[in-house]
Amino acid sequence: MTAQDANPIRLAELALRLHEQPTEQATVEAVLGFSLSAVKADFAGIVFFSRSHGMETVATTDPLVEKLDRLQLEAGQGPDLDMLADRVSVLVTDTRTEGRWPEWARAVSGLGVRSHLGVRLYTSRESFGTLNVFARSPEAFTVEDQQTLHVIARHAAVALSATRQNAHLWKGMDSRKIIGQAQGILMERYDLDGDRAFAVLMRYSQHRNVKLRDIAQELIDRRTLPDLTT
Repeated sequence: MTAQDANPIRLAELALRLHEQPTEQATVEAVLGFSLSAVKADFAGIVFFSRSHGMETVATTDPLVEKLDRLQLEAGQGPDLDMLADRVSVLVTDTRTEGRWPEWARAVSGLGVRSHLGVRLYTSRESFGTLNVFARSPEAFTVEDQQTLHVIARHAAVALSATRQNAHLWKGMDSRKIIGQAQGILMERYDLDGDRAFAVLMRYSQHRNVKLRDIAQELIDRRTLPDLTT
């Protein structure tokens, strides 16, 4: 890593660029590109953790990275799994001599990857997953690289949190718009006021065990709801 690759000005530029990304996927791809140059890695990837999907590779700079992640699940051991549990970062200087996750390290070494550096993506409110970089040579990453990747990961986590909040906001606004349109249809067709039209939608939603937004969308698409009572 050179001073030019990870100086405060470039990190500040990264923070601004991340907040300008329109989607979560665009954000993680920007993070990976910057990480590669900042710590002179050969490959990079981002893993997300969730209750519904478990450990999921969401972006990589090379298909090999997804295979490296999958090896952890197959072995039931590895740096990402440890970071999920209780670590904020992991530095592997040489997979040929790594003893913390011997099965995973042996498999990764067999694929020609000798160094790994991973940091957790998290804010004070939530944890997304991990940012990982890899190199074919041993001892490729330093403690300074680890600190740099921490800074990148914190910027990334804040940007991801903002992107998700915006997505939820827009989704909520879209849902309210759709429900309002459905209320309007009911008000016109059945001569109802707004509260009564909303009550009809709610009753239908509960009866069919379907989200209110989906019921509203069905009404808009079909212009009617079967067995609708007022």
